[in-house]
Formats: sequence, C-alpha cells, structure tokens
Amino acid sequence: MAVPKSKQSKQRTNTRYANFKAAAPTLVECPHCHELKQPHRICKKCGYYDGKEVIVMDEKK
Repeated sequence: MAVPKSKQSKQRTNTRYANFKAAAPTLVECPHCHELKQPHRICKKCGYYDGKEVIVMDEKK
C-alpha cells in the first residue's frame, strides 16, 4: 500500500478547495416600489415583504 513520504503542507492541501468563484447575488424587483432586492428578504427601501408592511420606513424628501 502506498504511503506518503512526508506530510503535505496546509497551503498545498487548501489550494484544492480554493478554486471557486463567488456568485453575484440573485436580485428580483420589489412589487411595491420596483427597487431591486434579494428574494425572500424585506425591501430596504420601502420595508414591505409579501405585500405587507413589516418595517415602517421614514421617507426623506
């Protein structure tokens, strides 16, 4: 049975798992204010989620 001659370094071991690209987050349009937001999250602009106002947002005009 084959046995390694010496211990493999942590850097060499970890390089096998370092070949990935971070994906851009998925964005959908908010049905209330038409701003881009992440799905299944409260809209940061209007405070709505699933057609209901969850957070009261102060409008600055």
